Amino acid sequence: MSGEPLYGCRGCGLGPLVRVLDLGKMPAADHFPSMTSVDTGSEATHPLAMDLCAMCGLAQLAEDDTVTAEPRGVEPQALRDQAVDAVSRVAAGGWLPGGGTVREFGSPHGGSWLPLLTERDYVLTGGPADVVIDCFGIMHEPHQRVAFAQRAAATAPGGVLLLQFHSLHTIVRQGQWNALRHGHFAYYSMAALQKLLRSAGMVAVTAWEFSLYGGSVLVAAVHAPAEADPWIARVCAQEAAVADPAVVRGLQQEADRQAGALRRWVESESASGRVVYAYGAASRAVALFHLAGLHRGLLAGVADASPGKQGRRMPGTDIPIMSPAELLAAQPDRVLLTLPDLLPEVSERWPELEGRWVIDVPETL
Repeated sequence: MSGEPLYGCRGCGLGPLVRVLDLGKMPAADHFPSMTSVDTGSEATHPLAMDLCAMCGLAQLAEDDTVTAEPRGVEPQALRDQAVDAVSRVAAGGWLPGGGTVREFGSPHGGSWLPLLTERDYVLTGGPADVVIDCFGIMHEPHQRVAFAQRAAATAPGGVLLLQFHSLHTIVRQGQWNALRHGHFAYYSMAALQKLLRSAGMVAVTAWEFSLYGGSVLVAAVHAPAEADPWIARVCAQEAAVADPAVVRGLQQEADRQAGALRRWVESESASGRVVYAYGAASRAVALFHLAGLHRGLLAGVADASPGKQGRRMPGTDIPIMSPAELLAAQPDRVLLTLPDLLPEVSERWPELEGRWVIDVPETL
């Protein structure tokens, strides 16, 4: 079955695995059907659940039988700004002396740090490189041990692997249950990440935190032997709770709460005569809309900057995906922003929507 590991845990290969979040069957998060086919009742659905390894602590997608291809999205300004900030901070830490080689493992979400490195006189190579970059890419690899070994092999002796990930600690603390999606196979705590790096002969020696996605971490890893910055141990201590399945299971309650709150809010807005749209046909919105049972009678449409998604519909619903220009022309009363990181960008680009953006859905009784 596509996307399933050949062993128990995607990381250590051992387990046992403990189920911590089960969303049932969901539409594929990376397949946006055509509006010419709106028979949502016959649309394929797929199991969507998260397991936690009791041995290594890796949170992971339980299975994935989807075979669809993710449409290339438009890289948000927030992600571009964060890349600039990250490279600047890494350079300030002495990790980018310049004049070496660079290699990047890309992400389906788009974007690249390579231009930022070539500006610093790094040369692209297909072999072992002085700097290897993976920004939100490795989570898309079904076989995690193999993926970490590949990145270790791509890092030259004396080189550095720069690996950025969405923190499991953030996901649990902020109730970001819909970070779970098809095609995202791993969700890392610092402790679990360290074990995966060690299995590949590397050591996480320092890291930087960013506010992107509510909390993401960029790790600098080198070939062993090496000594880690004390900050790494402090983060592991702070994140110790996410090794407990009972703590991670809090995501299940958050899924039910958030889906219920969204449904009640759009029903209340509709009953009051207000028309609600959304912005951002993001993969994480698919499970939320499906659990909430949304349809175009409650949510009139979703705007997205990606031409590949426009003219299609949100998976599992009859809600159309439109261009930002069509959203403006519709003059919505409310616009639900599915990705809060986009707020500065969309607020600046479309000032006429000021006062209509909704990020936190109120708890409507």
